Amino acid sequence: MASITLTGVGKTYPGKSATHILKDIEFSIGDGEFVVLVGPSGCGKSTVLRMIAGLEEISSGEIRIDGERVNETPPAKRGLSMVFQNYALYAHMSVFENIAFSLRLARVPKADIRPAVQSVAKMLQLEHLLERRPPQLSGGQRQRVAIGRAIVRKPRAFLFDEPLSNLDAALRADMRVEIARLHKQLGATMVYVTHDQVEAMTLADRIVVLGPSGVQQIGAPMALYERPANVFVAGFIGMPKMNLADGSIDGRGALSLGGVALDWNNAAACGQAVTVGIRPEHLVPDPDGAIHGTVALVERLGAESHVHLEVEGLSRPLVVSIKAEPPADGSLWAVNPVEGMLHVFGPDGARIDPQPPAATGIQRNGISEVA
Repeated sequence: MASITLTGVGKTYPGKSATHILKDIEFSIGDGEFVVLVGPSGCGKSTVLRMIAGLEEISSGEIRIDGERVNETPPAKRGLSMVFQNYALYAHMSVFENIAFSLRLARVPKADIRPAVQSVAKMLQLEHLLERRPPQLSGGQRQRVAIGRAIVRKPRAFLFDEPLSNLDAALRADMRVEIARLHKQLGATMVYVTHDQVEAMTLADRIVVLGPSGVQQIGAPMALYERPANVFVAGFIGMPKMNLADGSIDGRGALSLGGVALDWNNAAACGQAVTVGIRPEHLVPDPDGAIHGTVALVERLGAESHVHLEVEGLSRPLVVSIKAEPPADGSLWAVNPVEGMLHVFGPDGARIDPQPPAATGIQRNGISEVA
């Protein structure tokens, strides 16, 4: 397997006014690591993947695979396998021939091709489909054939470009499990592009969040979920999305949301207009809750419900995720934030952490005592 490093990578389309699609992209992928690139449409995540593969020329910076610079190395010599969104299978060839195609191109001896294909087919539960052609297969089966074609080459790393986006919800869930199982089984380096939050959170060892201005944050899924670095990441990671609303910090550093005082303080951020983030599951129903309003909508999702609560002073309803019986539409309802679960972002969008007031006092035998 392989490590992959991008340093100062950029992409510019030339013209009278050069367009910077990507600028100063930097991150590293460890040997055997599963890294997911996420971001909104148009942020350049697929372009980054294509540049790693060598299918797209980079305008600046460098890409290294196992420490070797590959900027000028053609795709066929990078030792990578790519799985595309549209499967890219040959309709006139059987499943066996599609999987074997790259081995034939590499002039692998005929005696070695059949056992290699059969081994991969067994791994992907395709043994009974080897004589069929792609038009005779379901979407999930076609995607497994595309993955099998990538595996049989024994590449240094796998690149996946939104491979599940053409599948229905049930098949996507099944294929997520298959890909996770394959990663554990092969111990392979995998780079995976998606816009789907569930895929990113469930598959990744680490997530790279891309936005309009480049890399926003890199980290383990739960690290990004629990401590988003800025408003962009806070609003992008998580399903349902984090509630984001305008708040303020007074002259003493106390935080308020829609005129409601919240349990949060940072004296260094006095007088700022801020954005307050609260995840739907961190709002708890309480008859005496500090945040109260009118129930505008209830979405019943089976095991849980999403309650949309209209609060005076807030421009949009707060979404509250509960597992108990939800309130009726139009009823008055109140909630409290879970202690320690508020996210606050400054005017520049960057995270601000709470800062308890400094204790004043004297020290005796090295132990601080409040005066």
